[in-house]
Amino acid sequence: MTDCQLYLITPESLDPAAFAPRLAEALDGGPVAAVQLRLKNVTDDALRRAVDILQPVAHARDVAFILNDRPDLAVACGCDGAHVGMEDTDVATARRILGDSLQLGVSCYDSRDMALRAGECGADYVAFGAFFPSPSKETEIRADPALLTWWSSMIELPVVAIGGITPANCAPLVRAGADFLAVISAVWSHPDGPGAGVRAMNAAIEAA
Repeated sequence: MTDCQLYLITPESLDPAAFAPRLAEALDGGPVAAVQLRLKNVTDDALRRAVDILQPVAHARDVAFILNDRPDLAVACGCDGAHVGMEDTDVATARRILGDSLQLGVSCYDSRDMALRAGECGADYVAFGAFFPSPSKETEIRADPALLTWWSSMIELPVVAIGGITPANCAPLVRAGADFLAVISAVWSHPDGPGAGVRAMNAAIEAA
């Protein structure tokens, strides 16, 4: 039996005030380990406003709130941590900005070397992907589930699987050793709403 958990990522563009009830509905749909705010091409003020509105929704439900790309703003806004890609912020720099107490996640795509380096530089978890074609993000990279098995058998750091994950295709990733499944469209684009999306994902994880 796995203890794989859901890791929820927001859409890349949203109106925070209008999105807050949708986030609440999603988190009330079942267990979620963390929410990552991933807004692209917005000002610092817009990011701060989004954190101010959405972070309390997560914290009221004991869900960690992670900011994408910006460890500096994660600290300034009182977030639980930051997630960086290899092209965003140097991992060691991000670790220094976040200090010892905040979470640091690092996207490592399909690279074992990147993941090992991230761990050495102080990452709290690594993310591999994309495992499937994703409607949220164009990517040429296709990670193999064997990567999750290799990592989880060798390394104690938690590993996140990301990229086009749905209730229909997640079982091999759960069985391969993913600690978390990061999802976007499977929840936010669910025809019956985000709460139903979370319930469907959790049911699929449990079944796997």
